[in-house]
Order: sequence, then structure tokens, then C-alpha cells
Amino acid sequence: MSVDKVLAWVEAHDKESLDNLIEWLKIPSIGTDPAYDAETRRAAEWCRDHLHGSGFEVDLVETAPPGGRGQPMVFGRSEAAPDYKGPRVLFYGHYDVQPPDPLELWDNPPFEPVIRPAEDGMGERIVARGAEDDKGQVAMFLAAMRGWKEVSGLAAGGVPITVMIEGEEESGSVNLERFVQTHKDELGKCDFVLISDTTMLGRGRPAITYGVRGLVYTEITLHGPDHDLHSGLWGGKCPNPLNELSKTLAKLWDDDYRVTIPGFYDDVRPLSDEERALWKNLGIDEQAALKSVGLGPDGDVGEAGYSMTEREWARPTCDINGMWGGYTGEGAKTVIPSYAKAKVSFRLVADQEPRKIFDAFKAWLESNTPKGCRWGEVIDHGLGLGVTLPVDSRELRAAARAINRASGAEAALIKSGGSIPVAGLLKQDLGLDTIFMGFGLEDDRIHSPNEKFEVECFRLGTRSHAVFIDEMWKLGE
Repeated sequence: MSVDKVLAWVEAHDKESLDNLIEWLKIPSIGTDPAYDAETRRAAEWCRDHLHGSGFEVDLVETAPPGGRGQPMVFGRSEAAPDYKGPRVLFYGHYDVQPPDPLELWDNPPFEPVIRPAEDGMGERIVARGAEDDKGQVAMFLAAMRGWKEVSGLAAGGVPITVMIEGEEESGSVNLERFVQTHKDELGKCDFVLISDTTMLGRGRPAITYGVRGLVYTEITLHGPDHDLHSGLWGGKCPNPLNELSKTLAKLWDDDYRVTIPGFYDDVRPLSDEERALWKNLGIDEQAALKSVGLGPDGDVGEAGYSMTEREWARPTCDINGMWGGYTGEGAKTVIPSYAKAKVSFRLVADQEPRKIFDAFKAWLESNTPKGCRWGEVIDHGLGLGVTLPVDSRELRAAARAINRASGAEAALIKSGGSIPVAGLLKQDLGLDTIFMGFGLEDDRIHSPNEKFEVECFRLGTRSHAVFIDEMWKLGE
């Protein structure tokens, strides 16, 4: 069957595909907030129905443990055509979105999508929460699958695909590992994973991501007195947990911005000269990237001896993501707080083991306990392995050819500083490698007000996923 006919169908039904995405974006699927549980389920039902209309066998599978919360998994499959001899694909995405706060910074209500014209260096774009992350990128796959069904009469054009689209990615995928274990037999039939949740190098510069970083996300509490104290009566007489926590966490880095936790770098895979040369030749404008977030050249701050790109793609990091305690309301209230809290995360690279880093951080805290204070529980908000795919993978090469055929441009091979924990989980539990074939842009403002997805990126992603099906057929020839 001809992929050209599918591409022609996709082009002819471009408005319909965009309208479908806008309809999905109107559903506020804030999976982390119980107040939106009904809406989150409605977004899952929307996705299920769309896949069903494209010929997939698909259901909503509950993920909640007994007595607990959980968002349903959209879980489906297409069957192989009788003469198909290529691999089975596992497509993963998520339909939940980040909370939209602060609402006052949005130019339009976050769940009332608006298509804005090209301006200020940006192309025509959809502005809404989830426009890019990840409803917009999943919708590219959905539109391509609809095209193959309409043209060939077969779900996914006869390519066997297992679909797993979750509703808890933005809240730590708390039920995902149990789901994977429960459905190991079905998922284990797949040969590799395809995810569209990453970015390109820029407009007109498509890329395939062959590695993402791992993650350790913690919440810590430092306790001092057993209740808040008057700062006039007690300031300078006893430990202030906020003061002490600030001083303690400041010791996490040396003057070269290297993390000081013993053993932190022991398992870090060294950056090769070949990778350094490859990335340097990509022509990434690091100064422009700094300018785009309101920083000048002196904002290039990080581990000594590495460029910005190298630090993002190949080096581990530690960051304080939030710190609080005492009084933070309007006006004045002079207290010595009884406790102080912080959220501290680590981005890890290939060969670092998240549990080992988590335990090392706990040990470091204990060895740096401030006088008169004690640590509470160190909460694990999520551990995820980093993954790197061999660049000579036949499936990766097939994805690169699909993008080239869809765009006329060669896809660069890049890494990402972000984390997609499901990739590490599927590698660890099932031995599956992941190809990240994403079409976002660095300025799409994901997780921020005025999140966008440019229409041409959506179109390119839809075409690429359509051609990807043809490339799967070719792998079996």
C-alpha cells in the first residue's frame, strides 16, 4: 500500500486533525489534582474513542491500588497484517497535563485553546495547557493512525502496535511500575518503544533523541524547636531551621559547581571525544539560548570544564526546586520556624543508579546535620533511570529515515537533559530500548503559562509518524 496516499489523506484532513487536538485540549486533565479526576478520565475516554475509531482494540485499564487513587491507562493494540514481518512497536504517551498556575500569566484561559498567527519569530501556534506536552505530540500519532486506517482499512496500516497512554506522568507515574508488571506478557511482545515527548534542534531542524537523563526527586524536612518561636525572644539563642537548612544545602556544591556528595560521580559514563565533536558541530547557539530566558553570557553557570550542551546532555546535576517554612503570608509575622522543608532533585546520566544516589544523599544529610536539629523522613517523589540508545540501532535508523522522508531534512541525533522515567523502567523491566521522536521546540513553554505547539511542528510530526509505519514494513522485507 502506498504511504503517499496516507500523506495525501493527512494533508486533506489537516483542519480535522487540528480540531480534534483542540477538542482534547479543552479537557482539563490535571491528573495530580483529585478535583479534576472526572475531567482526567474524560480525557482518557476521548483518547480511547479516537484510537477505537482508527481500528485499535482499546480499553481503559484502572491503575489505582485498593483504596487508593489512580488515573486509567489507555491500553490498546493493533494486529499485524498476514504478510507483515517487521517489529512490534510499543507507543507510549500521556494525556495528563501540568497544573496551569499562575493563571494570571496566561494570555488566554489555559483550557480554552487559541490558534495564534505567526509573530515575533514564532510560527502559527496553538496556545493551551498540554498543547505540546504531551497531548499535542500524542495527537500527531493519533492523526497518522487515522490516516492509515482510512486509506488501508487496517489499524496502523497492518503494523502491530501496542499503545500505552497514561494519566499520571506529570505526578510521578506512581502506578506505572505495577501496571507494567501486571501486563508484562503483552508489553514483552514488543521489540522497542516509540515516544513523542521531546524537542527538535529548532524550526526546520528535526532531531531524534537517543538519550535522556535519569531522576531522583526528594523532599526533606529539618526540625528544630517543637513549635514556632518569637524571633525577638529566641533569635540568636537557638537554631533557626530555615537558616540552618539554607547553610547545609549550600554545601552541596564546591566552587566548580561539582556535587560534593561522596561517590556521586563514581558511575558517570565519561563523555567521549567523538560525542563532544559531534555536538559541537550541531551549531547550537548557547548564547541565544541564554538570551531567550532573560540571561546574558555571564548566565553560563555550571560544572567547570563542560559547555552548556555537554552539561545538559552528559553530566549529572543537583538542584533545589523549592524551600519553605515559617510564615510566608501577607504582612509580618516574626517567627523562628519549628521546621524547614526543601525539594531537592538530581538529574542523572547513563550508568548512575537512582536508588544508590538517593541513599547517598540521605547519608550526606545525616553527616551534615546542623547542631540542635534533626532530619525528618526523606521522601522519595520519584526515581528514574537514564537511558541511552545505541546510535546504530536499526529502529532508530528507520525513525531517522521517516523524518527525512517527511521533512526533506536529515534528523540530527541529540540527547536531552530532561527525564522520561518510563524509558528507564521499560529498559530495566523488559529490556526495551526507546526511540524519542519528538517535534517540540525549546521555546514551547511546557509547564509554564502560555504553553504552545506550533502548527507546522504538529504537521511534520503527523507526516513523520505516517511514514514511520511504512518504514516498519520495510524493516521486515
